[in-house]
Amino acid sequence: MTTNDEVRAGRKIWSGVGEGAAAAGVALVVAVVGLFAFSAVQWPAFNSSNVTRALTTVGQVVAVALLVVSVLLIRLRKWPVVAKLLSWVGISSFVTVTLGMPLAATKLYLFGVSVDQEFRTEYLTRLTDSAALRDMTYVDLPPFYPAGWFWIGGRVGNVLGMDGWEVFKPYAIGLLAIAAAVALVLWMQLVRADMAVGAAAAVTAMTLAYASPEAYGAVLVVFVPPVLVLAWGALHRRSGGWGAVLGTGLFLGVAACFYTLYLAIAAFTVVIMAVVAAGFAVYAQRAAGRRASRLGGARAGAAADAGTPGVSPATGGTVPLSAPPAWRAAIAPMTRLAAIGGIAIVLALVVWTPYLLKMASGAKLPSGSAFHYLPESGAQLAFPMLEFSLRGALCMIGVLWLVVRAGSSRRAQALGLGVVSIYLWTLLSMMATAAGTTLLSFRLEPVLLALLAAAGVFGFVEGATALYQAVNEPAPMRTAAAAIAVLGAIAFAQTIPTVLTHEIDTAYTDTDGNGERADQRKPSAVSHYREIDAAILAQTGRPRDESVVLTADTTFLAFYPYWGFQALTSHYANPLSDFKARAATIADWSKLPDSPALVEALAKSPWRAPDAFLFRNDGDNYTLRLAEDVYPNDPNVKRYTVSFPKSLFTDPAFTATEIGPFTLITVRR
Repeated sequence: MTTNDEVRAGRKIWSGVGEGAAAAGVALVVAVVGLFAFSAVQWPAFNSSNVTRALTTVGQVVAVALLVVSVLLIRLRKWPVVAKLLSWVGISSFVTVTLGMPLAATKLYLFGVSVDQEFRTEYLTRLTDSAALRDMTYVDLPPFYPAGWFWIGGRVGNVLGMDGWEVFKPYAIGLLAIAAAVALVLWMQLVRADMAVGAAAAVTAMTLAYASPEAYGAVLVVFVPPVLVLAWGALHRRSGGWGAVLGTGLFLGVAACFYTLYLAIAAFTVVIMAVVAAGFAVYAQRAAGRRASRLGGARAGAAADAGTPGVSPATGGTVPLSAPPAWRAAIAPMTRLAAIGGIAIVLALVVWTPYLLKMASGAKLPSGSAFHYLPESGAQLAFPMLEFSLRGALCMIGVLWLVVRAGSSRRAQALGLGVVSIYLWTLLSMMATAAGTTLLSFRLEPVLLALLAAAGVFGFVEGATALYQAVNEPAPMRTAAAAIAVLGAIAFAQTIPTVLTHEIDTAYTDTDGNGERADQRKPSAVSHYREIDAAILAQTGRPRDESVVLTADTTFLAFYPYWGFQALTSHYANPLSDFKARAATIADWSKLPDSPALVEALAKSPWRAPDAFLFRNDGDNYTLRLAEDVYPNDPNVKRYTVSFPKSLFTDPAFTATEIGPFTLITVRR
């Protein structure tokens, strides 16, 4: 039978879902209008003028003002619908202007198409070209890296008629604005509305500053703090909570579709929460059992005095002779944990099924090197709360609040367990180095900052309230606390473009898919890619997604959806691709005695052989500059050159075309 509490809980869930959808719609409109407005003006490059920086600050102040007004309306209990609408517009505007205005004069996102952003752009280009779940580089392989974020972006690009590299920036900014607004709605379901706005704003600001270059991870970071509060509510309660179970499972499932590492740390934390909750439940059950035993003993004594064994003359009821085993109290949290895991697995299979089926078919799985990276930040524990900065101050307030309120606040317990989990994961990652790998803990710093930022907001509000009450509640004290909060928010917000200076500069100095640099300087060799693409299409007579290209200039694959014979590095290569064997095969081809031997070797290749080679010229040789994994060294990648004598391509099967610094060789079959 349905209870009133369950009905109310169901209504709250559907109300939250409805508000989340509305917030997403508002954020989408804000992002689209903002990005269109930014692109309609010919702005100077961010790295050569302070104009866009100034306008970014103005936009941030307006966004913060909208959030402040929403908080005031919430506190005054006036116009609740307007207050919510202003909060959604404010937080989505903050994301849009903080990232969109500094990048207004370039078509590229943070980091351009350099380093890691190259393979991300390649992945988005692949899934813009086709909705099929396919590897970013290798033909006939399912994807290993979760395709969720890239698949959605690919569909957006396809609908808008934009290439993958071009849709990257507006899609990344737009989806992050939507995520921030929806995360705010989730916060409002969990905590007091005015505190929810502050917590969501702080988490969003930290995410923009330290997680936004990894756009597909940033959309998860803004959700981690409220989801952990939700998860703790699901696990650490005696009954009910199935709405929270569903919400937690959905988040873990989405994380599995977006970013494996963030799935891992979130699942790790939820498991720890379940164990702690089970421990608390068993302890409480034992305490209740002891109390029941004492009470039962007293009642049994009274019954014996009355001459009726097992019956209390005072109550007329049966005296309990024993309590149920304490371990049974652990069943409820573990059952909810299993339900969370089941929901997450079902969602994860949406993107992981093709890869798992390929593995189950007996495909060779060599040792991968995705975890072979240990920068200095991954070799030590991060303590942002000890920095002398606004970030450090907020994190220190958060730490103090987590410690002081650990025994009395479910929010503090949830966020505290999240912080502890990150430090445990970091230590495990350091220990894993002894086994020749890592757990990439350095990438969890944005999550740590998000958790501490949320805790810092709660600590500031509760600390200011306590101080306000301790000094007999003078009215100016509340105003002063609010002023400090607003000034701190604006001060930190305007430093975000400074934190992202390198990433923004690279977006202006990299050459885009149109062969242009946003800073109006001379473009790189990428400007020849369009001519190379036209030559491949003309000489092979096949669509792009039916040709394999062997090249060391893998940015070509980021702009055009050709298949690659070899990935940028082994760290981003599909484990099923056999990266090392491919590298050895390329080296063997370069050492063949003559052109007919190369034709024969290509015909006998264990993998789909290249339909085209894109080389650099070097005298009598064509060269490829490839990479190999040299972990545990830092940097973890070593570049080396493979030289092909030009005499290897004299057979009529090969057609050579000189294009700028490149030589394109197509293979006729």
